[in-house]
Amino acid sequence: MEALPTSWDIALGRGVARVVGPRTAAAAHLRENLRHAMSGPDGAVEPALLERCVRRGFAEYGQYWAESAKLPALSGAQISERFRLSEGREHLEAAKARGKGVVIALPHMGSWEWGGAYLAQIDLAMTAVAERLEPPELFEWFTSKREAIGLRVVPLDEHAGTVLLQTLRDNGVVGLLCDRDLQGNGVEVEFFGRRVTMPAGPATLALRTGATLVCASCYAGPGRDHHAVITRPLEAVRTGGLREDVTRVTQEIARVLEGLIQRAPEQWHVLEDRFGRA
Repeated sequence: MEALPTSWDIALGRGVARVVGPRTAAAAHLRENLRHAMSGPDGAVEPALLERCVRRGFAEYGQYWAESAKLPALSGAQISERFRLSEGREHLEAAKARGKGVVIALPHMGSWEWGGAYLAQIDLAMTAVAERLEPPELFEWFTSKREAIGLRVVPLDEHAGTVLLQTLRDNGVVGLLCDRDLQGNGVEVEFFGRRVTMPAGPATLALRTGATLVCASCYAGPGRDHHAVITRPLEAVRTGGLREDVTRVTQEIARVLEGLIQRAPEQWHVLEDRFGRA
């Protein structure tokens, strides 16, 4: 992918995903997830529109992987030219000036790696957490590729919390994907009208350190470019017991992520059964 011309790698990623995706079990999961994200107040969504978004969803997912693989081959100038913080850059700058670090809560939208690569170009390099992959050599390769674009990757293990806390104490930036509960130990919130669990990490880190907490989403487009939206800071202050505060703040994160996902639901690439069948 790094060696292919840009037009080829995107076409390859989208083409393969269009063919393979609908033939997998993920198609039913994606359809159900998008149905929840796209439903109106009456809980209904127009069937033809839903099917179009499912087809586009697989194409967007293929593009995500193709462009993520391409990133290490791009220069800083190319990344800066093709990426814009279209909303909310002032919130990041204010958080940096405040001096207590910033926690960015992210959904699986567009290409968050593009956002991380861009932040590295403006002196806001981001630390992220990733599941360990097997074999270990694959995880090391994955980590080296992310570090090549300015992202620091911390393995998801018992030491991750300590590293993230120190990053924030050093006035750093922590980015956490939090619309999936990978470890199964999150807090229960309402998300698109259903009770689900979400990771407690973003809320816990902000409450423990006083770091600024924002939500953000990266989107593919316009054209072959990318852009991101940063929300206003969420109120992450202690008002009672830590558990209750974490639940309250995580619920607010879920509410804000709903709005970010609904801006481009076809770019929300969560291919597991997120809600269970209605």
